[in-house]
Amino acid sequence: MTDANVPFDRAAVRRNRGRAAEALDGHDFLFAEVADRLADRLDDVQRRFPLALDLGCHAGSFGRAVGARGGIETLVHCDLAPELAERAPGLRVSGDEERLPFKDGAFDLIASTLSLHWVNDLPGALIQINRALKPDGLFLAALLGGETLHELRDCLTSAEIEICDGLSPRISPAVDLRDAAGLLQRAGFALPVADSDRITVTYSDAFALMRELRGMGETNALSARPRSFARRGLFLRAAELYQQRYGDSDGRITATFQVLYLHGWAPHESQQQPLRPGSAGARLSDALSTEERSAGEKAGPK
Repeated sequence: MTDANVPFDRAAVRRNRGRAAEALDGHDFLFAEVADRLADRLDDVQRRFPLALDLGCHAGSFGRAVGARGGIETLVHCDLAPELAERAPGLRVSGDEERLPFKDGAFDLIASTLSLHWVNDLPGALIQINRALKPDGLFLAALLGGETLHELRDCLTSAEIEICDGLSPRISPAVDLRDAAGLLQRAGFALPVADSDRITVTYSDAFALMRELRGMGETNALSARPRSFARRGLFLRAAELYQQRYGDSDGRITATFQVLYLHGWAPHESQQQPLRPGSAGARLSDALSTEERSAGEKAGPK
């Protein structure tokens, strides 16, 4: 397959995450914050989840955020990088989101925090997740959207055009919010919902942001990424542009993370179903106090 069909080098994703494992506690603020927001969404679900899976667990941020709330009785931690899975508490396993090592109908809940944006075939991964859920099982996920780090992308692009007279693959493809619920529906989930929010963070400079991304295991893992060292001065110029364009009055720079939240249920006959066409008990025209016309009739002057 070509790089266009396989945008991410999964071996590089695993290496990046594994290298970040030892010092992740100093760089896990975003994982912890998003895990907490994802756990909040369980507060409105009044049910028990005897067996749940934290898919792409990093070091167990979702499990810590949920704690005793959320109705989870047993939580299994799973991560692509064995080094990260080993840092999670309780039951843990190393596994690939693209090839789930679980039988169909195994879990009552599957949650994923900031991991699925590194998957090459997201629709295929969602289908596998749906299969791994019991009927009426819940899927919750948070992944980075396309507006994430738009400031850094802008400055790297400008600096590379200026210094190198061209562009290298440095921008990861991402899911658009408008398509997210449709992906859930295509994967067979019932009652799909997608929404997003933004988390804005400040850093002393662009190099501090880059160190943070490395510490998170979120550095470039594109299949077509440059394999040679960047030209001297590229990142210095990008940092200079970053300060000029996105610096605040205190001399710090801002970085934006767009987070997409996905929510869907494995199908079950007990779930709410849409009404059959033509089965409505009242007319829309009556509710709107307007005149009803057939589809082929055009409005005209009276």
